[in-house]
Amino acid sequence: MELRQLAYFVAVADERNFTRAAERVHISQSGVSAQIRQLERELGAELFDRSARTVTLTPAGEAALAPARAALAAAEAVGQAVGEVTGLLRGRITVGMVVGCTVTPLFEALAAFHRAHPGVEIALLEDGSDRLVQGVHAGTVDVALIGTATANPAGLEALTIVSERLVVAVPPGHPLARRRRVALRDLGDHPLVCMPPGTGLRTVFDQACAAQGMEPVIALQAGAADAIADLAARGLGVAVLSESMAEGYRDRLVARVIDDVDTPALLSLVWRGAHGPAVRELVAHGRRAFAGGLPAPGAPGDDPEDSRAASTEDP
Repeated sequence: MELRQLAYFVAVADERNFTRAAERVHISQSGVSAQIRQLERELGAELFDRSARTVTLTPAGEAALAPARAALAAAEAVGQAVGEVTGLLRGRITVGMVVGCTVTPLFEALAAFHRAHPGVEIALLEDGSDRLVQGVHAGTVDVALIGTATANPAGLEALTIVSERLVVAVPPGHPLARRRRVALRDLGDHPLVCMPPGTGLRTVFDQACAAQGMEPVIALQAGAADAIADLAARGLGVAVLSESMAEGYRDRLVARVIDDVDTPALLSLVWRGAHGPAVRELVAHGRRAFAGGLPAPGAPGDDPEDSRAASTEDP
């Protein structure tokens, strides 16, 4: 008994006609008839009543039809399963991450994925969040860790990793350090050090300023939290960061939440809805790696080099 014989049997049962069944399976009518005759000999029973113009199933044919469909479905499922596995065992996946990323769970997810699927080449791309999003939309980037102002970037699926308020960070002797509360308008008299446009954190900040009709003085821009913090510590401007970013510099900077900016800055893993098995597997590893959120800066057991786990280009 062969799968093709079962396929011909199901085709005739569906079409109730040998000629139409032959057209459906793309072989000659005589070929279909011969294969079904052979199947009937193997089973020891006729499957069709051929006495009328319309072919009908015999009781034996009725009994065989459901198992035949199940066998064909199972064979198709085997092919799909093997196809997915072989697709994962070779190929290439491009992962984007924000510039200056030291988010260790992302690296843990990549390492776990590599151990599970060593045949997949991993390409890592650093860029700004806006360009990474464009790459995911275009298909040049498969999965990206980005900073964003929205939980669901248009047309993409997303896993939010961090959702945090914006803060200002200044040296201990700065006038803002002496204030218990800081509002957005309190920044109007001070030069600012920010992420560049197109980053999630900067987008949140710019939208908040626009809502209040403010035009802040952006003195300096940098794509990494370390650079922003260093510039602020040297008195070159007031740093605008997220809460976890500022936490990593509490030894030299005083952080204050911007009270009237309620929209959080987000750090998210994003990918397209239509994706292959490799992306699905990598996202699953990402979900597991980020399940507990980000490590607290300087947490016990952290490598000192990784003490600023959330120091990314943005959220």
